[in-house]
Formats: sequence, structure tokens, C-alpha cells
Amino acid sequence: MSDNNTKVTRQETLAALKNPGEIYVVMSAVTRLPFVVCDEETYDDEVLLYYRLEDAQEKAKKLIEEKYQTAVIKVEEKMLLAFYTSLYTMGVNCLSVNNGTDTEISIQLSDLVIRKSPDQLPEGKRLIENPSLHLTAIYFMQELRRQQKPEPTEELKELQEEMLADYMKGTFIIAIQEDGKLPILQQKNGNIFQPVFTDILELQKFSRGKKMKTAVIPAQKIQDVLIPDAKGVVINPLGVNVQLQIARKKPAADS
Repeated sequence: MSDNNTKVTRQETLAALKNPGEIYVVMSAVTRLPFVVCDEETYDDEVLLYYRLEDAQEKAKKLIEEKYQTAVIKVEEKMLLAFYTSLYTMGVNCLSVNNGTDTEISIQLSDLVIRKSPDQLPEGKRLIENPSLHLTAIYFMQELRRQQKPEPTEELKELQEEMLADYMKGTFIIAIQEDGKLPILQQKNGNIFQPVFTDILELQKFSRGKKMKTAVIPAQKIQDVLIPDAKGVVINPLGVNVQLQIARKKPAADS
């Protein structure tokens, strides 16, 4: 295909993505977010979009055969911009359109939706986002849940190390209940984790229908606000739902 034809196709695709009529996305049943793949050649982090339901279902079926837990949803037209914008918070940089079909094409997210980097916003209006951590957590959970009995493979170990490194560099949103207490999540075995959120979209999933205040805390200070019984934090409990065991900082001994 010539460069000229490629440009036309790209322009047509950009126009179609803005006004597709119908568009479907392959979702991860594990993270409750769009399924993310890393392109083996370009290393783009991509989500999978289709104009036809049948094509999306065929891709989801192939992923299920590879033990990934997937589903297909239709993105409503009124939600398109919000959907595309949300991909930035996930660390996604590319849209793989009609992947696996003869009309397959990749589009850079920044060519479709332009927005300022959170770091470029003025002080006081900066968005709290942790795209690198969020993306690594997505890959980690997608791979972890493939296994019936999760085992620490080399890939999972590497993702976990990367995730911990990203976490320690991050700044997070925490929710505060009306009574001033921090919400907690208790597992069936009794272990308690405190939720932290990578961005406002993940917080909104959790706080929907509840009145909550928020605070912004760097990772190094989160251990200061953990309740004594907490085993650690859970990142985005209604999303990637990754638990990190972090010990509460012990108060300094009196001199």
C-alpha cells in the first residue's frame, strides 16, 4: 500500500472513530477495563476496537482460548469521548482497530484525542494519574488470572517488581467517609486492606452514590494513614484490584 493510500485510510479511520455509528471494545473480565495488548513490533500498548460485533466476538473468543477472561461491550456514542480520554489514565497509547481482520489498522491515541499532560497543568489543577502503574497492574492481572493456580512465573515477577517501583513513585487519591474514617475492604479470610486510587475515574467507581471527601497522598506517606490491622492497600478495588502488602509505619519511640 502506498503512503498516500495509508494516509487516506488513516484519515478515514480517524473520522470513523469519531462518528462510528457502532463501535465495540474487547474488555477484560478481570480488570473490568478494556483488554490491553502490547504490539510485538512497535511495543504500543493497545486496546482492541471493532466496527462489527461479530469481529469483536471472534477476537474475544480467541483470547478466551488463550485463557484470557474477556467480553465485548458496545461503546455508546455519547460516551465515546469519555472512553477515549479514559485510555490516557490506563497508560494506553494506541487503538488497534479491527485487529485480525483484513481492514486492521493502528491509530495513535494522541492523533484522535489531544489533551495536555497532567504535568503541564497549572499548580492546583493538576490531575492525579498514575498511568505507568495502572498499565503494569492491568498486564499483571490479565496474566495472573489466566492461570487456574497462579504461580510466580518470570513474567509475573518482572511485572510485580515494575508495579512496586511505579507504586513507590506515585501519588494517590484516598477516600474519606462522612464520619472522617477511611473505608476498608475485608477479605473472606479476615485480612483488611485500605483502598487507594490511581485517578479520579477509579475513585468515582468506588464512591458512586456515597458522600466522600478526598485527600491526595504520595506513596511514602500512605503507610502513615493505614489502620493498625491493615495488611496493606488495594489499588483501584473496582478495577485492577491489586493488593500490595505494606506495613503501617510504627510511631517513633519516645526518647
